[in-house]
Amino acid sequence: MTQSAQWEAEYRTRGAEETKTLAARLARTLRRGDLVLLTGELGAGKTTFTQGLGEGLGVRPGIISPTFVLVREHPNLGDGPDLVHVDAYRLASEGEVDDIDLEASMDRAVTVVEWGHGLVEHLADSRLEITLVREVGGDRPLAAGTAPGTDFSDDDADEERVLRLAGYGPRWQDAPDLR
Repeated sequence: MTQSAQWEAEYRTRGAEETKTLAARLARTLRRGDLVLLTGELGAGKTTFTQGLGEGLGVRPGIISPTFVLVREHPNLGDGPDLVHVDAYRLASEGEVDDIDLEASMDRAVTVVEWGHGLVEHLADSRLEITLVREVGGDRPLAAGTAPGTDFSDDDADEERVLRLAGYGPRWQDAPDLR
């Protein structure tokens, strides 16, 4: 069964700090049990966005990509939800997702899954999907000799990103106010 989005919204940020600020605003609306899927090519800003979520949630600092460990848990420093950060890039099926037992932490955490589209939707009745697009290697034509998603220059932090948010399920009947 294909589920339709309750709503969709698009935001533009002009660099890593604006991306983190937008994510921190979103964090104010998140609660235990929320599932957030992040989609975007390499270097699109998925981990940067998660860092902003972590700041907004009040979790212990030091969020880095969980690429090699698959899952990193960041405890909340107050009474808010923990943050579980997952990289599903190397997972090939819902069964492999189930093997890492995300259900065990979902009732006390916000679960953010990079590369999770098509793999983790079964974990919750509702989800927030966020697609991050870089101008370089994203929707804009690439310079000659440049492969998609391989431009990792030091200037990436200042590149514009487009963030497309879509809410699915009863939890996301209304779009969050990110002002």
